[in-house]
Amino acid sequence: MVKTEKATFGAGCFWGVEDIFMKMKGVTSTAVGYEGGTLENPTYEDVCSHTSGHAEVVQFEFDPKIVSYKELVKKFFSIHDPTQVNRQGPDVGSNYRSVIFCHSEEQKKIAESMKKELEKTPEFNGKKIATAIESAKEFYLAEAYHQQYFEKKRKQGFTVFGCHI
Repeated sequence: MVKTEKATFGAGCFWGVEDIFMKMKGVTSTAVGYEGGTLENPTYEDVCSHTSGHAEVVQFEFDPKIVSYKELVKKFFSIHDPTQVNRQGPDVGSNYRSVIFCHSEEQKKIAESMKKELEKTPEFNGKKIATAIESAKEFYLAEAYHQQYFEKKRKQGFTVFGCHI
């Protein structure tokens, strides 16, 4: 039996984040939802109202024998602008914040280390990385129509344009 681990990332609109990670080798399942707020069982409307405090996130299971947590964090930082505060591109609000919710102390150490390393790279030229690194909180599954949204649209024959860099 495969022993999987959990990872949870927020990097703007969860549709694009899920689409990227569900295609990675070693990721065994994905789900989009809400995490980091104060309201129990929030809806999409609650989260978009900017009153619940939740971020749009993707929570996924991965096989650490195939893909390491460090590789996942590296991918996370590469798919969005982690220097932006409470926004990604045209999506504005704390629900689109850059955040890593860690499921263990080991994950937290890896994420913090990579964040510090990234700030020293020429790409960011000393710019501050705004990504919050927090312990995992209650994850609330988003509505069914949000799950694997881009994949569903492609199957319906639509051309999907990502909502990510």
